[in-house]
Amino acid sequence: MTCSVVFMRSSLGFSGFGHHRVIALSDGPPGARMAAVTEHPRLAELVAALSLATDLGMGQPMEQGLRTCLVAVALADLAGADAEMLAEVYYAALLRFLGCTADAHDTAVSVGGDDIALRRAIAPVLGGSSVEFLRGVLPVVGAGAPAARRPMLVARMLLQGRERARTGVRAHCEAAEVLATRLGLPERVRVALAGGFEQWNGAGLPNGVAGEAIPFSARVVAIARDAEVLNRVGGPALVESALAERTAYDPALAELARRNLGDLAAAATRADPWEAVLSLDPNPQTLVLDLEAAFEVLADFADLKSPYFAGHSRAVSALASAADHGHADLLRQAGLVHDLGRVAVPSGVWARPEPLSVSDFEVVRLHPYYTERILARIPGTAALVRVAGLHHEHLDGSGYHRGAVATEIPYPARVLAAADTWATLTEARPHRPALTSQAATANLRALATSGKLDSDAVEAVLAVADRRPGRRVRGGLSQRELEVLRLLCHGATKKDVAAALVISPTTADHHTRHIYAKIGVHSRAAATLYAADHGLL
Repeated sequence: MTCSVVFMRSSLGFSGFGHHRVIALSDGPPGARMAAVTEHPRLAELVAALSLATDLGMGQPMEQGLRTCLVAVALADLAGADAEMLAEVYYAALLRFLGCTADAHDTAVSVGGDDIALRRAIAPVLGGSSVEFLRGVLPVVGAGAPAARRPMLVARMLLQGRERARTGVRAHCEAAEVLATRLGLPERVRVALAGGFEQWNGAGLPNGVAGEAIPFSARVVAIARDAEVLNRVGGPALVESALAERTAYDPALAELARRNLGDLAAAATRADPWEAVLSLDPNPQTLVLDLEAAFEVLADFADLKSPYFAGHSRAVSALASAADHGHADLLRQAGLVHDLGRVAVPSGVWARPEPLSVSDFEVVRLHPYYTERILARIPGTAALVRVAGLHHEHLDGSGYHRGAVATEIPYPARVLAAADTWATLTEARPHRPALTSQAATANLRALATSGKLDSDAVEAVLAVADRRPGRRVRGGLSQRELEVLRLLCHGATKKDVAAALVISPTTADHHTRHIYAKIGVHSRAAATLYAADHGLL
């Protein structure tokens, strides 16, 4: 990742946060170094777009995060928060679920495949009692699994659900902190994200923090998000009863919200929440200058959705940009973000070894559409959106999601499609191992011969396909530790690692602990983010 120092003016909402080596931001007009994106977006525009992706990953309608932000800022303002705290609330509300892909795969495994359905069911009961929580969640556990497996999944949820949730939330929060750091957000926002699932009564996760030890912004956002969800599914009466009865909330903030439900509901139901959120931007002059670093955050966020995807978007980006120097910037950026819409697909679908059902494929075929929906909100991304959204189209019209034909597919999109196909073929998938370069070459040329992929684009990709990837920063890891890290990032258990490397499970565990300590992480998700950002996958 290309890094430089961030300077944020205190008059724009934040002060005293020091300097961080993160995405290059600027308080002034951008330079002329542009290709794919025709203007540098504001930091708030990038963050707001990312919130749309987290909505999809949490099983919520797009703009739910935006509406939560509007409610949260309104509630914090009623509580007398100053400008700096309002800015913290703003970003914490938009990015509360930034780590939603970190535990998506494991969550899907634990409930029979559909992590998104589970999260949709959790939303109205997240701050409720344990009885309320189980009543809302148990009906979806194993709902998509074979009938014979469902009793086992439900029993496991009842016996181990709390500890599994703790592990998942810890991974979620750690990934959110890592990604927020790379976005250039200050430490106070990262601390708020780490406390995003703690509860006033101490029953939250992952650490059971209670009362005023939970950051104020996290307490505000918890109420705001639940109020938005409950108002949408049950109306003001349901919101009022939850605020009066639930012990998960800061009682003073809950009472303040209850007394001002009308104003908060008005904030949540603005006709255009996107524009309303941007009108509250605490840093309106802060621009994202290093677009590639920003899009690397989006890439790694999307690729966490499944261990099969680790490093995929970066690989496609590097390959596509090397294959077409005339559109290198466009393809580098489009490659990074082309699969952002994958977060809308249940992780169990991505992990399925058997052929997809018709209904599953209908969900899969829409992921380029969701990529377009998310990215189109960022100003100046028209060319980027067009190319990224066409990466599964075929010249003969047999692709998806539009069924576009050759005359509708520009050459950069043809290169991206070829690069994406090559990368996919040379990566392991649930139904097959990774193909050799020779086999992938034969497959790619066959797709060109059949009229699906552009032959010139295919040959351009093949000409650079075996080049070594970019820089690799080991971070003090030994060669064996690098081997273990890569296996872990791609979903291997410690037993799998032991079998693959012909070592004992105890030795595999020892290596894992040393790796985590050396790179400063506590979860597989954070280790994967580290490996991706340091060219180790």
